[in-house]
Amino acid sequence: MSDPTAAARPIVVGADHKSSTMTLRDRLCMREGELRAFYDRLRGAGFAEAVVLSSVDRTEVLAVPERIEDPVGEIRKLLAAQAGLGRSEIAGETYALHEREALKHVFALACALDSLVVGDARAREGVRAAYETAIRMGAVGVVLRPLMEGAFALVDAVEQQTELARRPSSIPAAAVHVARDLHGDLTRCRALMIGAGEMGELLAQALIAAGLAQLVVTHPTPARAEAAAQTLNCHAGDFADLARLLVAADIVLTSVNTRRFVLDRDLVRRAVADRRRKPIFIIDTGVPGDVDPAVAGVEDAFLYTLDDLERVTRLGARGFEKAVSRAWDMVSEAALEFEGRVLALRPDAGDAIESLRRESLRLAGGDAEKATRILVDRLLRLKRDS
Repeated sequence: MSDPTAAARPIVVGADHKSSTMTLRDRLCMREGELRAFYDRLRGAGFAEAVVLSSVDRTEVLAVPERIEDPVGEIRKLLAAQAGLGRSEIAGETYALHEREALKHVFALACALDSLVVGDARAREGVRAAYETAIRMGAVGVVLRPLMEGAFALVDAVEQQTELARRPSSIPAAAVHVARDLHGDLTRCRALMIGAGEMGELLAQALIAAGLAQLVVTHPTPARAEAAAQTLNCHAGDFADLARLLVAADIVLTSVNTRRFVLDRDLVRRAVADRRRKPIFIIDTGVPGDVDPAVAGVEDAFLYTLDDLERVTRLGARGFEKAVSRAWDMVSEAALEFEGRVLALRPDAGDAIESLRRESLRLAGGDAEKATRILVDRLLRLKRDS
């Protein structure tokens, strides 16, 4: 006999920066108009509720199936169609999470524990924006509404009880941290990547995930520049035009590794002058270095090596690791509590919660946000009284 509560159990299917290539993530990424059509297809496939998170960093579907024989396969089929590929072509680059693991993933994602830059505020904002879109699409109900509201309550608790958002945890996170200290909002910044080394691409991906407005890649070999630009979904620039590209860049990543300096003091000094003293953040990832160390003496040019970024990560590293560990503990506790509070209720839980939802809406005078607070409070009281 089938589990009568199985239809109320969320699943997560998607592709992120760890499971997939940027090429696939770019093909999966959906804009507002595409999201509406995708929600319609999810509804048509039998998913009672859904939240779709889609960005350059990840695309994934949190869904509640209604008696679907193969819900993971159905979502993969829809994602494959979105990417213009066959289901088998994306299977190896997507993941599927069930039961408590799916719940933990949702809570961890909301807290930016599973983002490219751990603790990044933009990752948290992306989850909230995805939820608000799902509400507008009429795609959240008695399971996902309390789940998402619980996730956002956990975000507040993690921020209050840990220092997760205050410490960079890796070299890419340190690069984003220093870039923001220097330039503020990265959505107004342009970056130039010189070369196509692995570390340069990793830092570029972190900056893009943090909201970087524009990236240009250049390389002494044009084909290498074009290949890197395709991987990073950005523009390729002519290496012969390096001086002009440098003037336009707020952030410069070098990853050439040719044993020759690609940037020297005079080139950077002229670029800063043409920028009218607007600062330029240069990260040299080359081994050996791509940038003449004398560049550090140019006023308004801020040169960092990988060793410098490593030192940034070590400042308070022990405290950060403790914060991450505590945050994961809180995620596990929240997933377990939600599982017991909502998903493990009696078989007619869905009808009971729907009745509570309607009553909450009535008491709130139709205000959805206020109704959600009333609903969550009542569910918590049910849990305490059980």
